[in-house]
Amino acid sequence: MKQYLKLFDFSQKVNYKTEVLSGLTVAIALVPEAVAFAFIAGLSPLVGLYAAFVMGLVTSIFGGRPGMISGATGAVAVVIVTLANSHGVEYIFATVVLAGIIQALAGTLRLGTLMRLVPLPVVYGFVNGLAIIIFMSQLDQFKDPSGNWLTGNALYIILGLVVLTMLIIWGLPKITKAFPASLAAILVVFGIVVAFGIDTKTVGDIASIKGGFPPFHIPEIPFTLETLMLIFPYAAIVAGVGLIESLLTLELIDEITETRGRTNKEAVAQGVANIASGLFSGMGGCAMLGQSLINISNGARARLSGIVASVALLIFIMFGAPLIEKLPMAALTGLMIMVAIGTFEWVSFKVLDKYPKSDIIVMVIVILVTVFLHNLALAVLIGVIISALVYAWGNAKRIRARKRIDEKGIKHYEIYGPLFFGSIKMFNEKFDVLNDPKEVIIDFRESRIVDMSAIEAVNKLTERYHKVDKKVYITNLSSASHKLLIKADKMINVNVLE
Repeated sequence: MKQYLKLFDFSQKVNYKTEVLSGLTVAIALVPEAVAFAFIAGLSPLVGLYAAFVMGLVTSIFGGRPGMISGATGAVAVVIVTLANSHGVEYIFATVVLAGIIQALAGTLRLGTLMRLVPLPVVYGFVNGLAIIIFMSQLDQFKDPSGNWLTGNALYIILGLVVLTMLIIWGLPKITKAFPASLAAILVVFGIVVAFGIDTKTVGDIASIKGGFPPFHIPEIPFTLETLMLIFPYAAIVAGVGLIESLLTLELIDEITETRGRTNKEAVAQGVANIASGLFSGMGGCAMLGQSLINISNGARARLSGIVASVALLIFIMFGAPLIEKLPMAALTGLMIMVAIGTFEWVSFKVLDKYPKSDIIVMVIVILVTVFLHNLALAVLIGVIISALVYAWGNAKRIRARKRIDEKGIKHYEIYGPLFFGSIKMFNEKFDVLNDPKEVIIDFRESRIVDMSAIEAVNKLTERYHKVDKKVYITNLSSASHKLLIKADKMINVNVLE
């Protein structure tokens, strides 16, 4: 009989066994990832491991998405590597603290809801690009220390172990879901390697993970305006990258679990976690899509799994390093490849012939920027900008005008579609100022004035009619459009019929 606990989310039932076992699996998978990202940033492995522990613990307790896993990430590592090489680790700690403050402020100001502005093609591009990155990063395990591809027995051994891991993760859930398939795969492959004395790459071959409890440490940097000007750009990018990756991961997990996370609460938690990470000798980070999907696919839905993962990781660092360092990298590689396969939105291929071409182009661009630049924030920003421009162009082409002259000889222009900066040119082309009668009514019942460019366009059109001694009246304005005209009353000369 399943045992259930209620932890923090009192309306939610928590499967204790599933949460603990899934947390242990995630902790094992976090080790090589955190070490690898620390190397990318040019830092000590422990700096990455400490960040994974602190980020994971704080966000699991206080975050807005139970079941989501945070830790040291490649997106953050790519941002801070230049600063690490030029100024050292103390400046990294300070940058992470400042980034956390920015994130916490963003959450407090409720800016997390801006994620609703990210279109679906951008989300697909982000997820697919990240899946490709996860897969490509695993290919390094098939190379020797010199960077050459493995050949012969070495290749066959690691390939066989990877395939075995993937088969267990794929097949075990079809037989039973009583035990997490990913943890079972790691244990089986580890047992085979030990039993048969197979010589293959292990976690210890990457780096030692042995250490103590993360030391509290105030960054030793000059507290001057010059230092602030130096680290602020890096901190702002880290904050932006972290929030974008975290909140997009949150939305993806919302979709999988058919539940709803809290974006602003998660933003505050990410900020607090980064502040704590910088003060406890960590490189900072954000939500990790791969580890989060491992956790969710194992059946974890509550905060307990993330707490267990973080605490287990700390135990590995302090007491279990000799054992964890013997785990074969092949098992973790197979696990991460299955994560990449599960992460990829395969449905995006099915809709290629159904989506507008502009959406497909946006998705491909986001994928390419993510894969080749490893800059998730830039990829999402570019995608949102292109989507917005496409939307503006589409609306600009939709503006139309139906024309008629009533029994009094007054010409009516009935406008359809929004009037804004993008549709002004087509709006002006609808009017025949010289040949129109003495009185003209522009009807905005099916349109609305959106911005100041539109107000100025209406004003200039009115002036064109006045120059040829003709009168123009505006009618049927929406309340929002009317307010805009009232605010601009001293700058424009427009006759509005109530």
